[in-house]
Amino acid sequence: MRPQTRFLSSAFAVVLTVSAVVAAGVLPASAAPTAPVNKYVALGDSYAAGQGGGGYTGSCLQSPNGYPALLDAVKGTNLLRNVSCSSATTIDVISTQLSALNRGTTLVTLTVGGNDLNVAGVAAACATADVATCGAAISSAGALLYSGELQARLAATYAKVAVAAPNARVVVTGYPILFAPSANPLINQVNSATVSLNQTIQGVVAQAQAARPNASIGYVDVSAAFVGHAIGDADSWVNFAGPDAFHPTPAGYQAYAAAIRAVL
Repeated sequence: MRPQTRFLSSAFAVVLTVSAVVAAGVLPASAAPTAPVNKYVALGDSYAAGQGGGGYTGSCLQSPNGYPALLDAVKGTNLLRNVSCSSATTIDVISTQLSALNRGTTLVTLTVGGNDLNVAGVAAACATADVATCGAAISSAGALLYSGELQARLAATYAKVAVAAPNARVVVTGYPILFAPSANPLINQVNSATVSLNQTIQGVVAQAQAARPNASIGYVDVSAAFVGHAIGDADSWVNFAGPDAFHPTPAGYQAYAAAIRAVL
């Protein structure tokens, strides 16, 4: 057989082989469809920023051990922007963080509400065993919580997030119960206040979902993950002293990330 004839025969054989592969429905690995990537933006307060996790970047105390960074390491999730900031309230989220969102955002996480009630300040006041100081702090937080003011702030925040990122799945987290069960009534009051805060957040999230059936917003409870790991437990995942007091440790943020991953 002449060289040119052999070349055409070989080329024809290759074409037949490729055709057979395609006909059989077998495609090269490079042609396999890829899973969509979550275009992720993190919003919220110090718990969202990762305060307590160490290794901070910037004045907002964002930590590489915070749950946004941990979620970014998960395959299929790309953290585009993290605008969470220590001390942020619902008002701060609305006024300074929503600009990070757009129609291309497909995943938003949000932890906020604790600073509106000054939860860390309440915990610090009640940890001193000063009954008057603790009572005043709890009364101040309760006035905002039980008047409906916090509910209104949360509802406004979730509504504005939905407008700014209409195609996103929004995951709202609660807060851990800070102290292990105790005979100290002041400590138990702080824990009860945190339970009420979480119930309020969960209820407003449910209302937001009901009001916008086509939207995707859900609540993630983290309190169960911290059972046995609160302040006073042998293996605490919550800092008790110093500037990071009443914030999770790196292990605590691992628990946060695991709880969020479970619903994604």
